[in-house]
Amino acid sequence: MEPFTTFTGKTKVNPLDRPLVKPKYEINISLYALLFSEMVQYCHNKVYTVPELQNKLSEMGYHVGQRIIDALFIREKNFKREIRLINTLVLIKTSVWKALFGKEADKLEHANDDETTYYIIEKETIVNKFISVPRDKGNLNCASFIGGIIEAILTECSFVNKIPILINSHCLLILQPAKVTVHWHKGTTFMIKFDESVIIRDKALDNK
Repeated sequence: MEPFTTFTGKTKVNPLDRPLVKPKYEINISLYALLFSEMVQYCHNKVYTVPELQNKLSEMGYHVGQRIIDALFIREKNFKREIRLINTLVLIKTSVWKALFGKEADKLEHANDDETTYYIIEKETIVNKFISVPRDKGNLNCASFIGGIIEAILTECSFVNKIPILINSHCLLILQPAKVTVHWHKGTTFMIKFDESVIIRDKALDNK
């Protein structure tokens, strides 16, 4: 059976001839802001406190992160996944940020006094730009949505602590992801805290 053909105007296109890498499309910033503000309002109606709202936004961002990292590995990395920690953080700062927001994140820093902690810094996040925070929720940072995206990507790339537990004589592994917290500092700072086992595992790759 031959593959079917679709017609677009005068040109007929075989689906198997279409490139896997899709062209990038620009989205109107007003539409982006409207969709995100509606998402924040939806989450707000489901919770009672600011921490609950930020957790809800983080959960939604997590689902986005799971999907975008697969797309980026296919389109930009030729199906090759990153296995080094710093390379993955740079990928988030550059390719992920560009795909989502049209620009790189402003900074990626490593804590001077803690090798398990990194920071991604964005002076003005687009998700906060058009959000008017009520006075009684002054510490709300809607960039928790982006924090969820970061956490999902790091989890999908296996930068997690694997904790073995014994249940009914069976050994199971519990995956403990990197902890991403969002702070109002230098704009918005995403603090990424890895388990020490992740750092040790990454350093071991230097000897291979």
